[in-house]
Amino acid sequence: MTDTAFPTTGYLAWQFSQVLAGMLERALRTEDLTLAQHNALMHTVRSPGVTAADIARRSGITAQSMGTAVGRLVERGLLRREPHPTSRRSMCLFVTDQGRPVAARAAMITRRIEAETTAPLSPEDKDIVHRLLYRIVEELNPEALSGVAEERAS
Repeated sequence: MTDTAFPTTGYLAWQFSQVLAGMLERALRTEDLTLAQHNALMHTVRSPGVTAADIARRSGITAQSMGTAVGRLVERGLLRREPHPTSRRSMCLFVTDQGRPVAARAAMITRRIEAETTAPLSPEDKDIVHRLLYRIVEELNPEALSGVAEERAS
């Protein structure tokens, strides 16, 4: 493959992310969740006490958009806010009892969509793609993986 080869790896990754995001967006409607709300809910499940600003940085979403997403989840009773122990300007987020089953169903939806979108790959290829993408994200946006190392160790 040459430097001028088309489609480029970046273009293919972007196309895949667009397909994946579209499928997730449609599937998450059953839970009345947007992609930003889904990110907020899942990051809060993985990292109780996380702030909306932390989730925005991890997700690559603007703080304003994440604030709107979190606000809607709080209104629905899926998340609750508590004062941050050291910052008067920040609030910590926690999943509520009402939010846990929604998060569990959303996680099942995510796994189903991932299985559908990676169906053309063998299990070995899926593992290779996963490891390569992990390395790239770990290098370019390590904050996106916050909480993952702790989760893998347990």
